[in-house]
Amino acid sequence: MNERMRDRIRAVVAGQAVGDALGGATEGWTPDQIQQRHGGPVDGVVGPYYADWRTARPIAPYHKGDGHITDDTLMTHALIEVYARRRDHLDAYAMATDLVPLLINEPTWIPELEGSALLLQRLFLAEKWIVTRLHYGHVDPREAGVGNIVNCGAAMYVGPVGLVNAGQPEAAYAEAIDLTGAHQSSYGREAAGVFAAAVAAALLPDATADSVVEAAIGVAKDGTRDAIIAVARAARELPAGSADDQIRGTLREAIRPYDTVGDDYRAPLPDARRPSRTKSIEELPVALGFCLTAGGDFRTAVLGAVNYGRDADSIATMAGAVCAGLGGTETIPADWIEAIEAASKIDLGRVADRLIESMIVIMEDDRARLRRRSELLDRMLDGER
Repeated sequence: MNERMRDRIRAVVAGQAVGDALGGATEGWTPDQIQQRHGGPVDGVVGPYYADWRTARPIAPYHKGDGHITDDTLMTHALIEVYARRRDHLDAYAMATDLVPLLINEPTWIPELEGSALLLQRLFLAEKWIVTRLHYGHVDPREAGVGNIVNCGAAMYVGPVGLVNAGQPEAAYAEAIDLTGAHQSSYGREAAGVFAAAVAAALLPDATADSVVEAAIGVAKDGTRDAIIAVARAARELPAGSADDQIRGTLREAIRPYDTVGDDYRAPLPDARRPSRTKSIEELPVALGFCLTAGGDFRTAVLGAVNYGRDADSIATMAGAVCAGLGGTETIPADWIEAIEAASKIDLGRVADRLIESMIVIMEDDRARLRRRSELLDRMLDGER
């Protein structure tokens, strides 16, 4: 694998973690609340929203902010570990045989809890669903996601699927759709496939924010496709030099018809997160919108997502992964990486290199499979008739 590709893979791993950590501090709040708390827009690593975060609701007991990664990154790294151990493409059954044991058997450092614990202890109920359905319910992994609340829980950690299928958005989409059938359904599962495709597209030579969005639209279905088109159109129609608050308002207005949660993020609408052919999660289309308004610039896109509020950590995770893939590690502020690695007690370079080792094996196997397929097609089309 050439050095440029290695750098872009390391960038995606670091970029999504940076977005996650910065966005964790603003998750659940409105832009006005964020600016009031921090004396203006957030422009880097900041502390928790509440000084008494240990007891303050709805934050307790999590120490969000101060450079702490959240479940988005913890689950991403767990999936990377599954790839590292299997050294092959994944499907829904890998969730049951490989990912679930990591969640319930192997302690890891949880920055928000300031201690080691089973990853299961940090997960939201929608992610605990994986363990309930696969480990205790023995449900067919391909169908286990049915019945779960529909949210961004699967999309937030499938970036590695896009990396393993670098340059192949359609293959990334197909693998992510299969894999996350064990976790999500409807537009939650669809978003996972489309996000993986976007990451894969970001690693194509000469990729741009526009080409990534077009690749995402090319694989997306139903409300997810419509939502990305609507947000992308709104982003592209914004005048050059638009103010940050205008960008945030425009993207929110564009996603509103497709969002089931509603304007009060902490008080979802009665029909929120139910399966639908016409709706979409908010996080992915808005993340792609910030990639467009930032022209693919990592810092601008991530800070736009962070100051958007609502599910800021997941939005910034997705925007960070895509823009980092476009620009490489040099586009990510080094002081952000250093602060987050220190605060979260992680080595992002080591995590990326572990994935790269497995990717080389997987890509070599892909090349061998492609040669065999080509030879077979030659025989079927041009051989004995």
